[in-house]
Amino acid sequence: MKFRQKLVLMHRYVGLVMAGFLIITGLSGVVLVWYNELDTLIIRLHSASPQPNTRQDDHHLALSPFELRTRTDRAFPDANVNWMMVDPPASRDLVLFYLDAKTRSDGTVVSLPYDEVFVDRYSGEIVGQRRWGDISQGVINLMPFLYRLHQSLVLGKLGTTLLGVISLLWLVDCFVGLYLTFPVRSRGLPSRFRQWKKAWKIRWMGGRYKMTFDLHRAGSVWAWIFLSMFALSSIAMTLENEVYRPVMSVFMDFQDTVPPSDRHVLPKKDTPEIGWERGFELASGYLDDLARDQGFMVLARERFAYYPDQNILKLMSRTSLDVNDTFGQTWVFIDASTGQEAGYQLPTGAAAGDTFTVWLTSLHIARIGGLPYRVLASFIGVLLVVVTVTGVLIWWRKRQSRGMTR
Repeated sequence: MKFRQKLVLMHRYVGLVMAGFLIITGLSGVVLVWYNELDTLIIRLHSASPQPNTRQDDHHLALSPFELRTRTDRAFPDANVNWMMVDPPASRDLVLFYLDAKTRSDGTVVSLPYDEVFVDRYSGEIVGQRRWGDISQGVINLMPFLYRLHQSLVLGKLGTTLLGVISLLWLVDCFVGLYLTFPVRSRGLPSRFRQWKKAWKIRWMGGRYKMTFDLHRAGSVWAWIFLSMFALSSIAMTLENEVYRPVMSVFMDFQDTVPPSDRHVLPKKDTPEIGWERGFELASGYLDDLARDQGFMVLARERFAYYPDQNILKLMSRTSLDVNDTFGQTWVFIDASTGQEAGYQLPTGAAAGDTFTVWLTSLHIARIGGLPYRVLASFIGVLLVVVTVTGVLIWWRKRQSRGMTR
């Protein structure tokens, strides 16, 4: 069997293996491009919150985010509020907090019916709650459920690993498929490229089979750069430590893991020993010093979190180093007992591997380029489904033809 024939068989059967996964992730990805807008709309429709933008003139009357955190923490005695928004947009009346279940004295962990809480920033009233991704709680979890479906097929780590393997196959198949679009025989390079032009065209009036074949081939060629980018970024997001970083580290440097994995951790505490507001003040000062030393600007301090297992407070901010246009990825860490600096993570500029990966994954989740790129990403998701379905149809047509000739 010739080399090209082997590649054809590989492309055919690898495509069949991937087909169901690509259809699921493609369709869910089209919706997830609009995650924030759709999730916010759904939450408002299912919460007892005031209408948006009705109290923006009274923004100065909004309660402190730390006061809101304290009130929320008191409202859930079986949980700790370990994640908070510290600078929500002025137009947002609801502030999000995450809950972590407490551990009982006998070592068992409390079962929480909810792990996300939405609080009115003016009154402090809890107006909505959900267990993130639990579709049994109704449509309020639709977008988180679609996210879980897209990321792990709702199978946890097993599903994430499975999708990572599919992403590896997909990336290889992108190159195999591109190679197969080139003509088999040609006289010289100019002739070869002239014949290759056919791969970019669709014969709309050439009959159903020709149109199906051309949609599969031309759709793949036109969108090849995006399809291969989505495949590579999927590997980065599903098999980061197993495959992506070990391979990419051969070509690019990455920042060291922060906080250091070997740092001494005190016995687990429910709350940071130095307190939330003092911790935020120290983390903010650390961020300002880092910005001065590294030469970047701090644009917004967005989120603040406590990690009891590491005894670490983490401040997540937007800076001039960020490329994501929805949330900042500049992080600083401090010790939750002493307030001492415990490390930082910069999205770009510090290491080529991190810079490349941040751009790659931000393109994957359509958080670069504003509305135009988000529309394009949605279109690519639809095109992925079209290319996949037409590939299955081509295989089915040839299978039927072989059966009829027997």
